[in-house]
Amino acid sequence: MDDFTPVKPGNVPEMSVSELAFSLKRTLEETYGRVRVRGELSKVKIHSSGHLYSDLKDQEAVLNIICWRGTLARLNMKPEEGMEVICTGKITSYPARSNYQMVVEMMEPAGEGALLKMLEERRKRLAAEGLFDAARKKKLPLFPRVIGVVTSPTGAVIKDILHRLADRFPCHVLLWPVKVQGAGAEDEIAAAIQGFNALERSNSAGPNHGISRPELLIVARGGGSLEDLMCFNDEKIVRAVANSTIPIISAVGHETDTTLIDYAADMRAPTPTAAAEMATPDRLSLIETLRQHSLRLGHITHNLVKTQGRELDHMGKRLGDPQRLLALAVQRLDQAHDRLSHVLERRVSVAEQVMLRLFPRLIHPREKIAMAQKNLDHLDEKLRALTPRLLKEREKELEKYAKILEILSFKSVLGRGFALVRNEQGEVVSSVVSLTIGEIAEIELKDGRCKTKIEEIARIA
Repeated sequence: MDDFTPVKPGNVPEMSVSELAFSLKRTLEETYGRVRVRGELSKVKIHSSGHLYSDLKDQEAVLNIICWRGTLARLNMKPEEGMEVICTGKITSYPARSNYQMVVEMMEPAGEGALLKMLEERRKRLAAEGLFDAARKKKLPLFPRVIGVVTSPTGAVIKDILHRLADRFPCHVLLWPVKVQGAGAEDEIAAAIQGFNALERSNSAGPNHGISRPELLIVARGGGSLEDLMCFNDEKIVRAVANSTIPIISAVGHETDTTLIDYAADMRAPTPTAAAEMATPDRLSLIETLRQHSLRLGHITHNLVKTQGRELDHMGKRLGDPQRLLALAVQRLDQAHDRLSHVLERRVSVAEQVMLRLFPRLIHPREKIAMAQKNLDHLDEKLRALTPRLLKEREKELEKYAKILEILSFKSVLGRGFALVRNEQGEVVSSVVSLTIGEIAEIELKDGRCKTKIEEIARIA
């Protein structure tokens, strides 16, 4: 039959959406309790509240997970995108969206192999960026005056470093206390490295408030499991180490432990104690070296003085008596003085004789002036005689040129009946081509000027 027959509800009780959702929530929590789930982290997000929201997935399904802020701070690892983990917690639901989720109480890497694979992929990616290149490595200072240490303020690491520095080469140590594992450790360590680099180079009071800028940094912590050392594999710390302008020694874990900051640091130490030894020279060795050098220098100086003394004595014997040498020099000086005096007397006598021969030929200046005055008067008389004649000749030439100019002037042409025509611009018109109909032209005759209007223009073929 095609007729629709409604189904009767019978004894099924009626529930609201909220009642059903919370009933399912209780059923999930009571049925499953604590569970352990393995999967890959995806869409990892730490909310501003500090809580972690993420997905745990495998090839066929996805599970929403939540890790509250307090639990996240106690984890021995930092949850990251793509990491394979095992989560322990409780299954519950979120009624507002009708989906089930897991509240994580504990999180651990799903086997060391998966974690190492993720770290190797990260190492290759950062190496491709050049963060581990040997060309970026900085040389450690030979005699550092100030060393900065980034580590936990408690524990054996800082004590071992201070004790070893005090034995080898006492210097000023600045400790930047940080957490070395757990949530937030990577942020504190990166901030410490960047903070040391932000200090001014000057040692005077100012922006540093009297704190000296370290010449060398040691980033250190004791040994531990791979999970304990995970914060030193964080990309944020690796970049802070690679970008540091202050040389850095990485001293994380024991000799067999390797973290990514070991590749970015300028030097890797197998232990924190070894880092203190790399950072400073051995004071006792330096003192012994100086003592040996001092003995050698004293021995060399003593031999040199003896040798030079013998040579001085030998040269002194070859010089002879200074008084005798001085007497010879005085005698030679006297002889030279006598010869010079004789030469000067002869030169003076010769010069006097030359002057006596030349004196009669000299003319007195007053006589030269009189002769010059006489010549000047003679020239003046000649000029006075020539001036009237020259003026008359120039007047005749001027009259001749005036007549020629009058003959060549256009005014003489006007006197023969010709006229001079100018256009409105005052330009001389020599052809009808320069005129236009209606233009006012000026005509100049021999005794005056007049104006006329051009009414017709005819060209002569």
